[in-house]
Amino acid sequence: MNAPTLGEQSGLQRIGQAMAAHDYARAATLAADLARASPGLAPAHQLHGAALLAAGRLDEAEKALREALRLDPGLTRAATQLSEVLVSTDRAVEARAVIAPFVARPDADLVVLTAEATALKSLRQSNDAATAFERARLAAPNSAVAEHNLAGHYGDMQRYAESEAAATRAFAKGLDAPQTWLVHARALQGLGRLDEAAVAYGEAIRRHPTFADAHGDLAQLVWMRTEDVAASAQALNFAIGAWPNDPGLRLQKARLLEYAGQPREAYEGLMAAPAEVRASSQVETAAANLAGGFNPAAALDHARRAFALNPDEMTVVAALCQAQLAAGEAEAAVQTALIIRHKWSLNQHGVAMLATAWRILGVDAWRELYDYERLVRGFVLETPEGWGALDAYIADLAAALERTHRYRGHPIGQSLRFGSQGELNPFEAADPAIAAFFPTLRKAIARYIAELGHGVDPLRARIAEDFSFSGAWSVRLRPGGYHANHIHPMGWISSACHLVTPPGIATGQDGWLSFGQPGIPTAPPLPAEHFVKPEPGVLVLFPSYMWHGTAPFHGEGMRLTAAFDVLPG
Repeated sequence: MNAPTLGEQSGLQRIGQAMAAHDYARAATLAADLARASPGLAPAHQLHGAALLAAGRLDEAEKALREALRLDPGLTRAATQLSEVLVSTDRAVEARAVIAPFVARPDADLVVLTAEATALKSLRQSNDAATAFERARLAAPNSAVAEHNLAGHYGDMQRYAESEAAATRAFAKGLDAPQTWLVHARALQGLGRLDEAAVAYGEAIRRHPTFADAHGDLAQLVWMRTEDVAASAQALNFAIGAWPNDPGLRLQKARLLEYAGQPREAYEGLMAAPAEVRASSQVETAAANLAGGFNPAAALDHARRAFALNPDEMTVVAALCQAQLAAGEAEAAVQTALIIRHKWSLNQHGVAMLATAWRILGVDAWRELYDYERLVRGFVLETPEGWGALDAYIADLAAALERTHRYRGHPIGQSLRFGSQGELNPFEAADPAIAAFFPTLRKAIARYIAELGHGVDPLRARIAEDFSFSGAWSVRLRPGGYHANHIHPMGWISSACHLVTPPGIATGQDGWLSFGQPGIPTAPPLPAEHFVKPEPGVLVLFPSYMWHGTAPFHGEGMRLTAAFDVLPG
């Protein structure tokens, strides 16, 4: 490969200056001009791809980066940037293939190894991703960024002690970024060091006063500890007053109010924002989802405006479908749900809302998706090795799960109300009863999958040779507590394993699992159709797209469950 001419070097320098100034449109134009003038100059195509990637023009970026690698197969930056494009477009297997030759080199650097780790993480190969992040840290022992990346990944794996240690090393190596303080705060919260976590969230906000994620996490922490809406919103209110044009802050407050049981107040807060804030697709989407329960016509107006602004965002399309169902436009909702099924086929929202629209219209196809007798199944747990009887194991497991509940209130964004949630790690658990739980479940899950048979529907079409757990948690409901009707949008098979049930659950249907009633407003309203009585030691499995919830229970006692999602592969 020939060295660049002086003119080409000058052109590359100008592109680099535009990139450094974050003027990606100019950088892309300069790079495209240079690539046309010097079509054999690989760095010109690489910089063109980098500028397009930074501007979010992923299809064009991929073409430019592939051309750079064709011209110079050893161009590392083109490979890592192409890997980023491929991961962003759900092609992590291709991403790994692109960077594999670079990862195999003994001198593989931080950027290459981080790209490998990111692809592995996208493939849900968390342990392998952790190994790659560790290798990246060793390749750049003075890099605080490598420590930050490792801390973030360990936090996602619920390995909070390791996450906290890596974040501390990042600070020691000179990193003082608000994002690292956020990772640190989440690790401290996961370790149960709640006062320290609150301080760390505050440090993230002090460094970035409009840091919406940090504000949201701090508000949630205060809410779960106190169930005091005013105290939870205090930092958000101050920030909104200082930065009234920031949409992220208003969206976080609306989310807090919604899950604290104040959807009208959440909506009114968004409507009180300046016009330029209300005009964003994110705010229009949130307003549509909030208004559906009390003003379907307004919800539909908001959803249509959001769709006009951003028709390629899944949450926007889902909000439009939801608003159409609330407004009684079931035929239109079918077409919108089919868009979700086509563009985001694994997202369960599309299946749930398509089935809901079909049910309203009387289309027989919905019954295959909501065949309760075939798809909602209960399995008595087998007694794990080391316990003499199932009752003894359930008692030990319930006691262990009780220790995971550190809060009074429910988390923001989840279905439970008037109760608390504890985290479970399917892969690492110190308590013997929790460690035995997930291996115990596998036989029942395998039987459920095997008995589904073969088919092309959204559930059976995804059956693979194996399955894995994706997230796990415990829920403790107090009297009056319940689960709002919901689905698990990123799941495949979902669950509820009952461990402790309140005394009054045997009569009526208080506290029972219910299926079929949408967790969104519909016109006409649709009632639940199928109920399952909770019994200690019984695991209930069902499709993640199926609307489900619980009725409140009253009287004494508590309702304690463990739950998880299953994904194929």
